[in-house]
Amino acid sequence: MDWDALRVFLAVAKSGSLTRAAQTLGLSQPTVGRRLASLEADTGARLLERTPRGYVATEAGAAILANIERMEGEALAVERAITGRDAGLSGAIRVTAIEWFAARVLAPIVAEFSLEHPAVTVELLTDVRLFSLTRREADIAVSFAPFDQREIFQRKAADVPHGLFASPVYLDRRGAPDCRTGMAGHALIQMDDAHWGQADAAWLARLAPDARIALRSNSREAQAQACLAGAGIAILPQCLGRKTPGLVEIPTVEPAPMRTAWIGVHRDVRRIPRIRLDRVHRPAPARVGVPQRIPRRGRRGAFRRA
Repeated sequence: MDWDALRVFLAVAKSGSLTRAAQTLGLSQPTVGRRLASLEADTGARLLERTPRGYVATEAGAAILANIERMEGEALAVERAITGRDAGLSGAIRVTAIEWFAARVLAPIVAEFSLEHPAVTVELLTDVRLFSLTRREADIAVSFAPFDQREIFQRKAADVPHGLFASPVYLDRRGAPDCRTGMAGHALIQMDDAHWGQADAAWLARLAPDARIALRSNSREAQAQACLAGAGIAILPQCLGRKTPGLVEIPTVEPAPMRTAWIGVHRDVRRIPRIRLDRVHRPAPARVGVPQRIPRRGRRGAFRRA
């Protein structure tokens, strides 16, 4: 049985999407569709079915899913064992982070790193989800939640302060909000329901119980642009809000919460020179925009297991 076809089945089953599976595997969507159809033809069974929420495994697909996951785990362990002995300062580093952090914080750092190390190619991967370190989708990940896998070594990368922002167009139309009175008569731009539990979203809901929700989005960049267009007031990372020309920061009685970014690498690849070089010499901000050197492993603040 073709391992490439099994990998396609596994990727579609996990992501629920041909498009996302294609992105994960570095293939085109038609290729993913063809390999999946070929696998189902070879097995004589329908392994996935399409639902309004995406692809889900059928009874036959679910029966083999755990076996294929174990096969993938062994194959990736072999790959990590080989690449973990890579001694060169050349090749690719795949870094994953959410969209706004990659664009506003990491992209300038990557540009500087590329100038210093022209033999290394950095792939900066963004999505609403983080690409997996365990499945070798990425080498380095930056997350706003601590990693909980034991095979991931991690450390605190940055504290990210947030603030309340609006556009002059909005403020001219609605006036400045009064945070002491529940912000009645104002419109808010918020995270979507899937991210409602984030500290900044809960803080804004507590600060403005009488305001209406004008827009929800899982994209900070989309929130910033909607805020700029006058749709409402948004809580944004300061490095995003302050660097979006035209937005005005609104003073609040209670400071907005700080969120912490964590950087993680898989234990099997953490000693690869090009990845270790990035960890040791690239500044990590105590707050975004304030440099602080990343210590070598073994010193205070160094990488630790999740």
